[in-house]
Amino acid sequence: MSSILVIEDDTGIQRVLQRLFAAEHYDVKTAAEGKQAWEVFASSSPDAVILDLMLPGMSGRELCRSIKESSPETPVVVLSAISDVADKVLLLELGADDYVTKPFSPRELLARVQAAIRRARRARVRPSASFGDVQVDFARMQATRKGAPVVLTAHEFKLLRFFVENAERVLTREELLNEVWGYNSYPSTRTVDNQILKLRQKLEQNPAEPVHFCTVHGAGYRFVPAPQR
Repeated sequence: MSSILVIEDDTGIQRVLQRLFAAEHYDVKTAAEGKQAWEVFASSSPDAVILDLMLPGMSGRELCRSIKESSPETPVVVLSAISDVADKVLLLELGADDYVTKPFSPRELLARVQAAIRRARRARVRPSASFGDVQVDFARMQATRKGAPVVLTAHEFKLLRFFVENAERVLTREELLNEVWGYNSYPSTRTVDNQILKLRQKLEQNPAEPVHFCTVHGAGYRFVPAPQR
């Protein structure tokens, strides 16, 4: 049985989500404040976390960061009344897998959580990868280039993993937003361009002339693990 941790201080929403996921045969655990949520997470290792941002004891942002640092493969779906685009981008960069704004459709939230769990399970298949002078350990969230450590954010690891798993495929910005960010609609596809620019700066020998993270004009991007010389 898959397990879900619902971190929400509104008891009414807690009950709604508990019934929703229990009806789908999930083992549901709940927490109403930050410190308790962290203790429940550490002791139960849930398959996914639903996280409200406005919590007593510890901010949702801090909790999201701690969860992802401890268990980067665990999906975190943020549920919040805050709809500001900057907050969404910040949370996604901290590693959140999706963002649902209150008021919300319970069935939509269920679908998004289930999709996040499926993506996480697919991602566990490949624990490591190498290309060019880069070595990546996805399980430990560690990367090196020419033997030197490279610092990647949780979301950069997610994007890199998706590229590696779909090597040589042309990936549209919309597909990347949907599969990596978990958004069917997003404020701007420039978000993808900015993240790929960061990967190039960190992992390409010459970011201005990339050989691994290649632009396909008018279509999207292609990851090439072993470019021809």
